[in-house]
Amino acid sequence: MRGLFTAGVTDVLMENDIRFDGAVGVSAGAAFGCNYKSGQNGRVIRYNTRFCHDWRFCSLRSLIRTGDIYGADFCYHQIPDKLDVFDTETFNNSHMRFYVVCTNAETGRPFYHLCEKADHECFEWIRASASMPIVSRIVEIDGLKLMDGGISDSIPLKFMEKQGYGRNVVILTQPRGFTKPPSKTADKFKFMLRKYPKLVHAMRVRHKMYNDELKYVRNSETSEKAFVIAPPEKLPTGRIEHNPDVLREVYRIGRKTATENLDRIKTFLNI
Repeated sequence: MRGLFTAGVTDVLMENDIRFDGAVGVSAGAAFGCNYKSGQNGRVIRYNTRFCHDWRFCSLRSLIRTGDIYGADFCYHQIPDKLDVFDTETFNNSHMRFYVVCTNAETGRPFYHLCEKADHECFEWIRASASMPIVSRIVEIDGLKLMDGGISDSIPLKFMEKQGYGRNVVILTQPRGFTKPPSKTADKFKFMLRKYPKLVHAMRVRHKMYNDELKYVRNSETSEKAFVIAPPEKLPTGRIEHNPDVLREVYRIGRKTATENLDRIKTFLNI
């Protein structure tokens, strides 16, 4: 739910008609970031606060009944198809190229997918990107077994540069100076994930990957190849949050941070 900071940032950018040629989302960044391409300002905070108490959205009951703490069918199909309709037409007609990052459970390596059309499969790719180990089922698409992209590539700035994007805005959900500690869960759950030893290894060394990527982002910012937006302090939420007031506060912090940086962002992008 730290991703609501990102939603606050992107809503302000949309309101100020700041668009990009390409974007990449990881985990919640994929689930929420797709609304940038569909041009749906305010949708993320609206449906999250509306459904945060619904057991089908996120709950232990959902985990027990479906195998996913965030209900797969409810979150990724019922909401966008019926309850808070996703603008597939705008998404499909947008020139923005929207990528999602998943982790291949069998190799432990990142897998990048370009979502060109907002259909059932597209939302399955997004679900895969946000499927946290243990509390989510592995998502199988095209013979691949996929999980949370943050395990293998949390901040895919290098990926975007390889696609030819020379000036990138990076939205982080941890404050500057944050350093990720070693995982406390990888070894605890290695028996449950014994069929996927490379995934377990990726979880075990994730903090090294993450901290290396943070260093790369800082260097890119220093050389003015990237513009970084980060919360001013630790956000008052974690992966799961059922209090709508907390969700609104995280979103508000994102909006405030983006607004304060708006002129600098425009200068960086030469607009």
